[in-house]
Amino acid sequence: MIDQILRPVFASMALVSLLLMQPFGQTLVHADEAINIGSRRELFVDGHLIDKLDGARRRMHHPTAREIAIEHHAAWEGAGSGYHTVIQDGDLYRMYHRGSALGVDAGKLKLGRQVYCYAESRDGINFTKPELGLFAYNGSKNNNIIWDGVGVHNFAPFLDTRPDCPADSRFKALAGTAKEGGLFAFQSSDGIHWSLMQKEPVVTEGAFDSQNLAFWDQTAGKYRAYFRTFTKGITTGKVWKPEGYRAIRTASSADFLSWSDNADLTYEDSPVEHLYTNQIGPYFRAPHILIGFPTRYVERGWSDSMRELPQLKQREERAAAHLRYGTALTEGLLMASRDGVHFERWNEAFLRPGPQRPDTWLYGHQYIAWHAVETKSSLPGAPNELSLYASEGSWHGDGNAIRRYTLRLDGFVSINASWKGGELLTKPLKFDGEELECNFATSAAGSMRVELQSADGTPIPGFTLDDCSELFGDAIDRNVKWKGDPRLLELAGKSIRLRFQLKDADLYSFRFGKAD
Repeated sequence: MIDQILRPVFASMALVSLLLMQPFGQTLVHADEAINIGSRRELFVDGHLIDKLDGARRRMHHPTAREIAIEHHAAWEGAGSGYHTVIQDGDLYRMYHRGSALGVDAGKLKLGRQVYCYAESRDGINFTKPELGLFAYNGSKNNNIIWDGVGVHNFAPFLDTRPDCPADSRFKALAGTAKEGGLFAFQSSDGIHWSLMQKEPVVTEGAFDSQNLAFWDQTAGKYRAYFRTFTKGITTGKVWKPEGYRAIRTASSADFLSWSDNADLTYEDSPVEHLYTNQIGPYFRAPHILIGFPTRYVERGWSDSMRELPQLKQREERAAAHLRYGTALTEGLLMASRDGVHFERWNEAFLRPGPQRPDTWLYGHQYIAWHAVETKSSLPGAPNELSLYASEGSWHGDGNAIRRYTLRLDGFVSINASWKGGELLTKPLKFDGEELECNFATSAAGSMRVELQSADGTPIPGFTLDDCSELFGDAIDRNVKWKGDPRLLELAGKSIRLRFQLKDADLYSFRFGKAD
């Protein structure tokens, strides 16, 4: 009888003792609860793998402004050129954008004929416009126009990476507006000559007055689309009356023609704001993570600060046509998701309007092109970097431009610690591979060390902090080494934690892989 009474008490005491033995901030985790990352590259653009930060923080990094990549001053382009897409197709960079005149005259908005244009580059830095001879503009086909039909307002191509994709539809696109009936599906074998896949629109419920995107999601094994909606809906037909905030909706498809699973995006900890474009797509170095560069649209109204912004006279002319044309501002944001619906969005700007100068701090500035691509660094011997492209100048004159920005590979967000030091502890995870590769940067006096722990937080012999060779430098793919060169492969498939110790350092990503 006494044994029956005391048995649960002893069991509870044992559990308490076991809990007290766990390092601070950790909980008991079953092996089957570990996150299986395989040999994927993992970034910190979201907090998916983070269990604890001690003296460290997640730090968002900002792109560096570079040169003008292309100017849109041809007669068929104009100051309304926008909704850019950049595709890296082997060693060719393809750029697509809408062309149209845009301006104000005597207090009225002027919007010219819209066409869709094409440019290309061999380095992703300088783009040229081939004469394609496909569509006439003002009686001449000597231009780079690739489309002049339904959906020309927001044509958005992508390179279809589906393994069994037919050659004649290697490129696809969604495009269209509510007044046209919705989004239409297009295909092309070469990215230049396009045709409709069917006469009817494939997505009909939405606002669509933005750059509406689609792509093949290899992780989910389906096509995803992201398009404009409003938080309180719209009235269609003869009356166009959007209600609420500009927002983003997604849908999925197995064949690019039948779309379902419509869902409005949700966010981890972000206010309701106008999101003009979405620019969501798989990050090519970690395609299981969807990264978006939405445009935040802010209506600021007139104020002393507004009057201090560049080109006041032109701003006043635009505001005479409609207040928002003169006093609304736009900038680029950063967000990420692993399920395609729920996103972690950084509320601070990723690409700010920047230093005040002509053609900046206006409605239409810093629309980031879809999507980031890899280019060579301008520094001899330095590793490749990311190039992003964003709009500059609009509304006035005969054209606008796209400026290139750069960021280190995987460099969106890092785990950062000051010279005082800090640590990151991951959630339990499982991996495949025999080497641990890190993308990191330190100061000359800074450092990084890595410890492998069991799921309960116990340091694994041979892989402790004391065993780890101190890392310093600035590298995209440095391998971590431990004394005695213990066999990391023996831990593959087991539940472990990673403990990173940083001092005046940034950790951008890591992955387990095979030895060279």
